[in-house]
Amino acid sequence: MSGSNESLPEVFILLGFSNHAWLELPLFLILLFIYPLALLGNISIILVCRLDHLLHSPMYFFLSNLFLLDICYTTSIVLQILFNLGSSKKTISYIGCAIQLYFFHFIGATECLLLAVMSLDRYVAICKPLRYTLIMNHQICILLVSIVLLSSLIYAVSEATLTLQLPMCGHNELDHVVCEIPVLIKVACGDKSSNELGLSVVCVFFLAIPLALVITSYAYIGWAVMNIQSSEGRKKAFGTCSSHLIVVFLFYGPAISMYLQPPSSITRDQPKYMALFYGVVTPTLNPFIYTLRNKDVKEALGNLLRR
Repeated sequence: MSGSNESLPEVFILLGFSNHAWLELPLFLILLFIYPLALLGNISIILVCRLDHLLHSPMYFFLSNLFLLDICYTTSIVLQILFNLGSSKKTISYIGCAIQLYFFHFIGATECLLLAVMSLDRYVAICKPLRYTLIMNHQICILLVSIVLLSSLIYAVSEATLTLQLPMCGHNELDHVVCEIPVLIKVACGDKSSNELGLSVVCVFFLAIPLALVITSYAYIGWAVMNIQSSEGRKKAFGTCSSHLIVVFLFYGPAISMYLQPPSSITRDQPKYMALFYGVVTPTLNPFIYTLRNKDVKEALGNLLRR
């Protein structure tokens, strides 16, 4: 990194939606409304899961962690976007960009793995109900979350550090709304093939393999649900699983379109809209998806509001 210090810019210019100037004010107003809504929704579900003893189960433990991640994830994106949209000075310092890069990718990788762990929890609950409390005890849940956090931290530190070592050769304009690895690789100069290959390989472990685990889990779950005799039991199992599946595809779809292709092939506006989708839209919708399709959460939320 010392050999390329001269090419490292002091600040980055986040172009954002400057090529669509008419979009900046409406987007600013929309995000100014959506961000508090996302915070309120996620914090409400976390409080419900913590305060209602009926929701002290592994499923809601993982759900609370997911919503906490969503709060951090959307905060790491929205505040920067609001600052840039509301100001003519659309810059971020090199240090600020590096911090955002580490934080953004740590939270994103954690959410990818956590969604896979949640599908494993649903598999055990539905396919092995008599052994559920034994297999998914509190210590195992803590261990799984710890492994997810540690793996994500290793990924974020290693991949972001390798990206920041790329020489920028005076290029300090990022056609994006936040600092993100594929965009930094795209504007860097020199040989970037090892960075692109490394990013693709790592993303197979954080996107493709977890998604394959989710699909496999739900294949077994679907077979088990079809064998449930009670229609009420099938409805409840389908309700909790369908909520999780919707969240999985809302998050994994845009992430795969961004990270499982070479950065050089990414179109100009794709990173911006994808970042808005999996960093703003998905965290805002998640609480409503789980609330509207989960009877236990709706009852617990109603009890909390009445108290």
